[in-house]
Amino acid sequence: MVNYDLAILGGGPGGYVAAIRGAQLGLKTCIIEKDKLGGICLNWGCIPTKALLKNAEVYNTIKNAYKYGIKVDKIAVDFPANIKRSRDVSNRLSKGIEFLMKKNEITHIYGMGKLTSKTTIETNNSKKKVKVNAKKIIIATGARPRSFPGMEIDGKRVISSKEAMMLNTPPKKMIIIGSGAIGSEFAYYYNEFGTEVHLVEMMDRVLPVEDEDVSKEVARNFKKSGIKISLGTKVSQIESLKTKVKVHTEKDDKKEILEGDLALLAVGVTGNIENIGLENLGITTANGAIQINEFNQTNIQNIYAIGDVSGPPWLAHLASAQGHVAADHAAGHETKPVDYSNIPGCTYCQPQVGSLGMTEAQAKEKGHDVKVGKFSFQASGKAMAVGNTTGFVKLVFDGKYGDLLGAHIVGSEATELIAELGVAKALETTWEDIAMTVHAHPTLSEAVMEAAMDAFGLAIHQ
Repeated sequence: MVNYDLAILGGGPGGYVAAIRGAQLGLKTCIIEKDKLGGICLNWGCIPTKALLKNAEVYNTIKNAYKYGIKVDKIAVDFPANIKRSRDVSNRLSKGIEFLMKKNEITHIYGMGKLTSKTTIETNNSKKKVKVNAKKIIIATGARPRSFPGMEIDGKRVISSKEAMMLNTPPKKMIIIGSGAIGSEFAYYYNEFGTEVHLVEMMDRVLPVEDEDVSKEVARNFKKSGIKISLGTKVSQIESLKTKVKVHTEKDDKKEILEGDLALLAVGVTGNIENIGLENLGITTANGAIQINEFNQTNIQNIYAIGDVSGPPWLAHLASAQGHVAADHAAGHETKPVDYSNIPGCTYCQPQVGSLGMTEAQAKEKGHDVKVGKFSFQASGKAMAVGNTTGFVKLVFDGKYGDLLGAHIVGSEATELIAELGVAKALETTWEDIAMTVHAHPTLSEAVMEAAMDAFGLAIHQ
């Protein structure tokens, strides 16, 4: 039995951040992880997919080089090298996390961990069993792709995002079920490399959690690029055959069978709550997630849960924020809970999407006197100069007090631009604070300033 102040089960963006924060606060800390440190995000999610998407953006730029007065006679794609670059980036970062563990004197215990009491975890790998005793425990076991009866992932014809980023060649035709962030990103990526993509969504619009105007803009650009979209369409079954898949769909009582080389199931995730000892301890779960309070404590006070295993929204940056909160609270440090009303959501297809806070519809439903400002990148000098005028900035304000309720950006670099609005909302700035803050010219961020002005009828450039 090895004694620790803090033991963390899972080494993803929630777990390793919690471990480092715990060590910074003087806690003797260990992290238990059976695979590479960094979790799904670093190894099979956020980071490698962004590397792939950058590859697609570069390819798109080369194909359109003539628009910038540059002639490129022949273009050849080395798809295996495309994939290898993604894996290389991921591997370098994983090694970086290993270095941070050593730097902060955190013990990395390799293996599967299972809680055997309120203060003990038994780990198991191929070589030996290790028992850990800890005053405080943080569960950060993440989540896995969701599947449904009749739509099981086999890793060959019916694949998850993990297999989608490891294909040797782009398939001729891919059917993607689910148009959330994962589905939309892979739709853009494979369409760019010549795959015929059919995006199937059960809701009435793509990216259904986003503001309606954003969804429409993304759908318009997807269709323009050749992506086929079926909305309000339910998938009842996927047949995985030797050389193809058959996707059985239903819409308005009309049934149709779609055929393709592969089907990518991108319908969300479910928490890894099985086989880690929750039932024996009576830790409360619901809908595949561990229930937590504002400090990420479970119903057992010395045991915390963070990240995807604690439910939506399933975002790496939220997991890291929760890890920070949980470690602070476990150390008895003054703790400020996560502000869930100000968590940015980002989708890295083209056009990109960055958003936070309420949509226009949500703000109206909550009874706010809503003022909406919108500024199109078509009116942005910088957007014209760089050759990408797709999209807009849309800001939602309370008309009575002028405070920012929500921000929604679609277009080039939207995932970077959204950070300004996060700071603004956290500091409770008003529309006037944003509008009167001098933004450098020419920049894409000027659109934020202009959108704030537009909300109250003062836009200068439109």
